[in-house]
Amino acid sequence: MPSLRPSERRIAEALLADPEGFATRSMAEIADLAGTSTTTVVRFTRRAGYSRFRDLRHDLTEQNLRERLASGAGVAPAADISPGDSLSDVVAKIAMNETLSIADTAEVLDIDALAAAVEAIAGAARVDIHGIGASSVVGVDLQRKLSRIGRIALEWPEAHAAWTAAAVLDDRAVAIAISHSGATAGVVEFLRIAKATGATTVAITNHERSPLAELADIVLRTAARETPLRSAALGSRIAQLMVVDCVFTGVAQADYEASVAAIEKTHQAVSGG
Repeated sequence: MPSLRPSERRIAEALLADPEGFATRSMAEIADLAGTSTTTVVRFTRRAGYSRFRDLRHDLTEQNLRERLASGAGVAPAADISPGDSLSDVVAKIAMNETLSIADTAEVLDIDALAAAVEAIAGAARVDIHGIGASSVVGVDLQRKLSRIGRIALEWPEAHAAWTAAAVLDDRAVAIAISHSGATAGVVEFLRIAKATGATTVAITNHERSPLAELADIVLRTAARETPLRSAALGSRIAQLMVVDCVFTGVAQADYEASVAAIEKTHQAVSGG
């Protein structure tokens, strides 16, 4: 601080006063906040050891996140996208939002519940998966992953097909329902039907008191940071994918050698080897 020019010092003070806010602002916004020019912001960035402002902002975001997680404090939501944002701003805000969604999900994910889901899927004769919209995309990802290691997994993107599939399950099956809100009627009904057959039911949702969570034998909770652009399902999708990756990896580990062999076979099938 003592080595900085007065205008640069005001930028440093703005950073120290609100590190999280600083990391979400554009160069022009920082200049306005500090009562200086973007040229001075560029000079400050270089004095701090960075060739690009976005690199400073990226490292600051990561440091803020580490400190918050280390202290156990909550992390404030990233600012929503505004009409005046540049593409650089959009990239920074989405990166922060999705990074925080993953980090928060890692914090709230119940490891005992995850272990129970892994055990159930590893021992299942069949796994049926249902989600709608962006959650359906996540369901496809899980189905493809499980299929690659030789598991019988079916993904149903349409409600009526999912219901009819659920109606013929039994206690050797696992039904996985994916819904950010946990209140999507068709997805809730899928799990209700599956539960009535004796299948083990798993919910992946952001809301532990939702109708879906109340029905499920096992709840895998996400902590997605949705903004007014909720319809784009940005944070929820990435958080759900993180949970799916944990589930898949756990199932693969349960029979490690067979899983590695299966992945190698599927790799050869598409590589011509």
